[in-house]
Amino acid sequence: MDLKTVDKLLTTTRTVRKRLDFERPVPPEIIMECLNLAIQAPTGGNSQGWRFLVVTDSEKKARIGELYAKSFFIYAKEQQANPPAPGEARAGRLGRVASSATYLARNMHRAPALVIPCINGRVENAGQMNQAGLYGSILPAAWSFMLALRARGLGAAWTTLHLRYADQIAELLGIPDDITQAALLPVAYFKGEDFKPAKRVPAEEISWWNQWGKLR
Repeated sequence: MDLKTVDKLLTTTRTVRKRLDFERPVPPEIIMECLNLAIQAPTGGNSQGWRFLVVTDSEKKARIGELYAKSFFIYAKEQQANPPAPGEARAGRLGRVASSATYLARNMHRAPALVIPCINGRVENAGQMNQAGLYGSILPAAWSFMLALRARGLGAAWTTLHLRYADQIAELLGIPDDITQAALLPVAYFKGEDFKPAKRVPAEEISWWNQWGKLR
């Protein structure tokens, strides 16, 4: 296995917002190719209860975009009321992230495709173990889908703010009541040059061994 290529894929798969190419069509075959790779991901009990809803209808995308933007600006107002402390890692990047997130909120409907990863079951009244098991059976597949897109020159943005209006979106798209929506991924080719690894707190500072707070 070519570790250099694998490591590059893992360290440069970004949530893409401003660099999504809304004008270039995305062939359905590429989306299906990436989804077929995604369903090789692990799933609790080998249940394989994942479902993927691909939305390309312009009217439905417009409605989803409207609900997403509505939720985003509620969220943004909440964040402005509770800004990060100056020393927090995200504090220095807040303005840039806010700008790109606002751009996506205003343009979500323009993405060639919106992909909603779903999973059989609901966890509203479930305990921590069952919640972790349910989401742990869809989120790895959704991330594998993003990795597969990245390897083919496409990007996506991991978003969940549409879930404030999950019931309205379920009604719009005919999603059954016993299905959980896990994310909303706008999919498009990306513009510009390659991506770079993001700045992160070193794993040595946030990884403990055998006991919480104990360094190796």
